[in-house]
Formats: sequence, C-alpha cells, structure tokens
Amino acid sequence: MTAAAPGRGPADGGPPASAAERAAATIRPDIQALSAYAVGHADDGIKLDAMENPYGLPDEVRDAIAAAARATALNRYPAAHHDALQAAVRAAFGVPDAAALLFGNGSDELISLIVQACCDAGDTVLSPVPSFVMFEMSARFHHARFVGVPLTPNFELDLPAMLAAIRAHRPKVVFLAVPNNPTGGRWTDAAIDAILAAAPGLVVIDEAYQPFADGTWMPRAATLPNAVVLRTVSKIGLAGLRFGYLAGPAPWITEIDKLRPPYNVDVLTEAVMLAVLRHKAVLDEQAARLRDSRDGLARALAALPGVIVYPSSANFLLARFSGKMSGNAVHQALKTRKIRVRNFPGGEPALADCLRISLGTPDEHAALLTALHDILA
Repeated sequence: MTAAAPGRGPADGGPPASAAERAAATIRPDIQALSAYAVGHADDGIKLDAMENPYGLPDEVRDAIAAAARATALNRYPAAHHDALQAAVRAAFGVPDAAALLFGNGSDELISLIVQACCDAGDTVLSPVPSFVMFEMSARFHHARFVGVPLTPNFELDLPAMLAAIRAHRPKVVFLAVPNNPTGGRWTDAAIDAILAAAPGLVVIDEAYQPFADGTWMPRAATLPNAVVLRTVSKIGLAGLRFGYLAGPAPWITEIDKLRPPYNVDVLTEAVMLAVLRHKAVLDEQAARLRDSRDGLARALAALPGVIVYPSSANFLLARFSGKMSGNAVHQALKTRKIRVRNFPGGEPALADCLRISLGTPDEHAALLTALHDILA
C-alpha cells in the first residue's frame, strides 16, 4: 500500500484537504460539540448585561494610572513574584496573612487551573445549576465529568440534593458561587459548612459578587482544610484588567500554582492594580451606591405586570417575565431601544423567560423602567 502524499486526502491521495476537513479530523469531538462562550458587545446605548460597574474612575485615579503606566518598563518581562501586589491585595481585600495567594488572568483562568490540577479524565466536578457557566466549561475542557445539581424552582440551594450528589459522585471539585450567578442568591453559611463536611475533595467558594453581599468566607481562607476562596476585581469597576485571585491553605495553592503559565499577570495589570488599590475607597463607595439601589429597582420591576423578581445579594437582578410577552420577546424589545440585558436562549431550561439585569446608574434604571412600562403595557 502506498501512503497518501503529504497534504493530500488520506483515503485517495486526492487534493489537499480543506482547513475545515483537517480541523474536523483533528480537533477533539467533544470540543467541536461545544459552543464558544458568548460575549455581548454594545458600542452605544445602556449596557446592563455584564454585571459591570457603570461608574467610571475619577480623574485623580485616572491620573495615578497614567503615571503608573508611564513608569512601567514594557520591554521587560513581569517579575517572578508579585510581592508588592500581594501586600496590596491582602490589605485591600482582607486576605489573612496565613492564607497563600495565587493571581490569575481573571478568575476564569484560576477556575481552569483548579480543575486541571485536581481532575484526571473522568473525575467529577460538581456545582449547583444554573450557576457560572465556566464551571462546567472548564470541566469539559479538561476531560472531567460535570454534574449539575438543580436549584429549587425558586432558585434556592437544594442542600439535600447537593449532599446526595456528593455522596453518589465523590467529586474532586465542588464549585459554589456565593452569591450565585445568574440567580443572585447567597447560600447560607450553615449550608456551605454542610457541603464542606461532606465533600471528599476541594470546595471552591467563588465570591465574585461579595462586594454587594453581606458576609464573606475570606477570614477562614487559611483554616478550611478543603476549601479555597476565589475573587475577581471585575465587578467593582476593573473588568477590563482581567485580574483574579485565589486564597487558601498553602498546600492547595502551592500545587495549583505549578500549572500557572509564566507571566500570566502582565506588568501593566500589576501597575494599574497597585495604583487603583491606593484609592480603594472609591471602589467601595461605588459598590455601596449600587448595593443601595438594588432594592428600589427590584420593587419597581416586581410592580410590572407578570414580572417575578428573585432575591439577590449581587449587583444584578434575575427577573422572570410571565405575562403577555416572553422573556426573549422583552429582551428583543429592549434591544431595539438600545438597552442591553442578558437573556438565556436555548440554555438552562430553568431560566426560560428570565432576564438578568445588571445594576446601573439611576438614569439607566429610569430608562429601563420607562421602556418596560411601554413594552408590557
């Protein structure tokens, strides 16, 4: 038998295979079956779809950032250790001195590193669902098996079902978003303690939305034998930086750190973080302003015909539209008015007719409510 000529079809030695054919024969089938993470984009209008802080940084902070960027040596690689940034993050976010710290290119990278470090092919990653989609996607990327435990119909944690799933599947990693995205609920400390006691592997407490909630697990980050606390700065006004951090006992952090790509935190990110954290009070004030606006927007949305608003401890609200128009129809009607909110077409069935609405400025809330009154009239 004569081998096919290089660059030609393997079966008949014909013309070179197309890029699509070669990709289909080479890329893992499970990856081909996935859909890429959808990132919304809007150049104008009102953007309430990505849980971003709608308030910009004041001029004095921008000036500090500009000075820090100007002084940064872009011709040099980042330092191997980020001692100054570690100290600043500990001071700004209350990370215990005894907890080890690991920085990531956003929390997404850290989620991926955790799964990669803990899971062999076929091992289980477990989380309530619906929750942050990257928990499941990272599991699939690394050949782990994802088990989702449905929330109750009111989007509360089903603790008996969680404990039963832990017993049945013995997960290497349990992800708990606290508060949960996209529902906004914050699981009780007692429920999390029960999960910690039952879990055979690592429990990741993802506190991406902690600045808008009461309570945190960070003070216990050094003492929990099977848990780490995951954070990001994306929700407090620094989404463009892509900076996350993981705090926990050194035996966990040291092993996960072995998988971290070199130079994953670039010199500009480090410089800007150091500059902004000297003005942390600005971020705290903006977060408090958003948190204080949440109940008023929730009441106004719940007063609309056919709208159910679920309790939230985050910087967004989840609302179900059950009246004359479906959630998707309301989403499209808002989009034509250049108001962006998040819908879930073809995704988790429990989120049918739900829209996730990020907290914005008072003017943005007013425009949203005016539009919804018109749409639902």
